[in-house]
Amino acid sequence: MNARQLALPSYKYARQFRNHDFPTQGEGFGMAWIRRDGTVGRYRDTQPAWDSQNFPELAAQIESSCFLSHVRAAPGGSVAADNNHPFVHDGWMFQHNGGIGGFEALKRELTFDVAPALYPFIRGNTDSEVCFYLALTYGLASDPVKAMHRMRERVEQARMKYQVGQPFEGSFAASDGEVLVAMRTVSTQGLLQIYSDAQAPSLYWAEGPVHIRMDDGNSEELPAGSFTVVSEPPELHYAPRTWHQFPDQSIGIFQRGQRPLFYSFEMLSHS
Repeated sequence: MNARQLALPSYKYARQFRNHDFPTQGEGFGMAWIRRDGTVGRYRDTQPAWDSQNFPELAAQIESSCFLSHVRAAPGGSVAADNNHPFVHDGWMFQHNGGIGGFEALKRELTFDVAPALYPFIRGNTDSEVCFYLALTYGLASDPVKAMHRMRERVEQARMKYQVGQPFEGSFAASDGEVLVAMRTVSTQGLLQIYSDAQAPSLYWAEGPVHIRMDDGNSEELPAGSFTVVSEPPELHYAPRTWHQFPDQSIGIFQRGQRPLFYSFEMLSHS
């Protein structure tokens, strides 16, 4: 309800809300988590998160070492459960904020790059789900940083091939419960003159213990040693001592008991 750093690529009204409250993020929501046996659980709904009667009950009962959660704003997109994030497959959870500009022109080529064994599992019609299955195809389970980078490069290659002027904008998060990999990107090449003010969707991270003030006036404390990665700080103010801006044009990896590592695209392109 208070998305001040909203990123809605290709939505012509979105820019007027940047750095102000966007009215709603009401096209559904979802949550995925790692269960005690190491498998992935998920709950998704097409109604707004604040209007769900089941969500608070589930949230009060579920315990996990790793959660991914997402609220969706999809002006012009299909509102369907299969299009709601997080997407899950074979122990991995994945979500995306942003979009592939001109996806309708790139969809066929990018989808055909998905491994034949993975293609049948694509259920929805979003660019985000295609990004997930491309990352899986490129080795998300074995080398998540390189897989996410290769996915980004493949989208940019398709943009250049078809001379798509709209940028690829995205902040991403993917996790198998052991590692969490996040990426923040915006296109810098191609026919971008009209979109010269395009920005990578905002992304922040914090290391526990973190106190988060809730809308009822109470606060929750995340434990020491935890990591939180968010599209924007879940409070009405930005506390630089707590929340660190995620580097633009980079991929970060978070693992329990280790310092987060960040890789610039330039570094990855030459590795």
